[in-house]
Amino acid sequence: MEIREIQGYLYFFFILFLTFVLYGYIVHLYRSEKKGERDYEKYGKMALDDELTSPPVEPLDENEDAKEKRSGK
Repeated sequence: MEIREIQGYLYFFFILFLTFVLYGYIVHLYRSEKKGERDYEKYGKMALDDELTSPPVEPLDENEDAKEKRSGK
């Protein structure tokens, strides 16, 4: 087996792996949006509405903000 043949096999399996990762990510996004965990269309509009006076995409949770201040992050 020559190095070119090994490179061809590795390239094929790498592309196959990346395809599975891409489809897995798409399924993850679809499922989380269906469950109502997050609305990703808001994040898509963020690029169009990019001004200092724009409202935030999601409101900050006051409990999480206080935890971050206590932990020093």
